[in-house]
Amino acid sequence: MSRRSVLKLAGVLALAGLAPRALAQAGKSHLDLEVDFVPSEPEVVEAMLKLAGVKPGDVVYDLGCGDGRIVITAARQYGATGVGIDIDPERIAEAKENAKKARVGDKVKFRQGDVFEADFHDATVVTLFLRTDYNRKLRPRLLAQLKPGTRIVSHEHDFAEDWPPEKTVRVAGTTVFRWTIPAKK
Repeated sequence: MSRRSVLKLAGVLALAGLAPRALAQAGKSHLDLEVDFVPSEPEVVEAMLKLAGVKPGDVVYDLGCGDGRIVITAARQYGATGVGIDIDPERIAEAKENAKKARVGDKVKFRQGDVFEADFHDATVVTLFLRTDYNRKLRPRLLAQLKPGTRIVSHEHDFAEDWPPEKTVRVAGTTVFRWTIPAKK
């Protein structure tokens, strides 16, 4: 669905009082966030998981999971479990099918939802490929929900100058950043 079609549909549905649910189904959240599915290249996925130090026993959350490739790879190659969250029901259906094909359906789950409302407190690793402004908006939730020592990796987008990444890696023409949730004060 094109951006113009989504906006037109949003206007019609808003008049009918159906905007929040319908917008989520059309690829927008009730917060009026546009989301585009841009899959990470396999070498970027590998770099993200390696930089995060994913290992068996980790619980990897991918916020804005798209087709599920990050949590599926974490389960298949690293022995982790995972949860993918995405606003788009089509991406969630695709992710579930991909997990089934990869035979990791018992190790990963996918939930349709808004990452700005999601509960991910049990994560030991969080992966992101969101826009910088979304990362910045999500940062307080990450700091509030995640335990000290939880690793966060982001493809291409950082958080803010006042929270510099502890590590960066260049791969396939892009940058992958890593942060660790600090001890609570």
